[in-house]
Amino acid sequence: MNTNDTTTRILGIDPGLNTTGYGVIDVKGNSLSLVEGGVVRSRRTDTLSVRLKSLHDGITDVVQSLKPDGISIEQLYSHYERPRTAILMGHARGVLVLAASQNEIPLYDYAATQVKRLLTGSGRAPKNQVQFAVMHQLGLAEPPEPNDIADALAIAMCHWFQSRADRLELRNLNTR
Repeated sequence: MNTNDTTTRILGIDPGLNTTGYGVIDVKGNSLSLVEGGVVRSRRTDTLSVRLKSLHDGITDVVQSLKPDGISIEQLYSHYERPRTAILMGHARGVLVLAASQNEIPLYDYAATQVKRLLTGSGRAPKNQVQFAVMHQLGLAEPPEPNDIADALAIAMCHWFQSRADRLELRNLNTR
């Protein structure tokens, strides 16, 4: 995905029906840098179809303007006591995945626990610990706000760390 002389751009997405966070990083060699972070919002008072269109259009604008090489998105998780939440989040995640497909950009998904574990060492890390890890890795003066942006940047970094680990493992298998 990345050699030392090329730059890879990764878009991380923290999906939500009301607020979807996004974060874009550039990776060159072992160096990570922040390109942009933000949120795409929908209005609670709009119909579901209008809200989903807002999310799709917003993330499509981000994809087309920043041209990522890959998109990483958080997997859906919902507590069994809240099946309606899972269904609504599935709709939101679906239109975000559709935007990646329509723009022919590879999509990778990660569980929240995997993101936290790769960034902090613990799959149960609290949000403020994830924010601190993002701030530290990107050399930021303060943690990204709101949490949706920090989470999206964490998802983008998770993809980079995981793909780097996969490449190292493959290289080790080839040398045996």
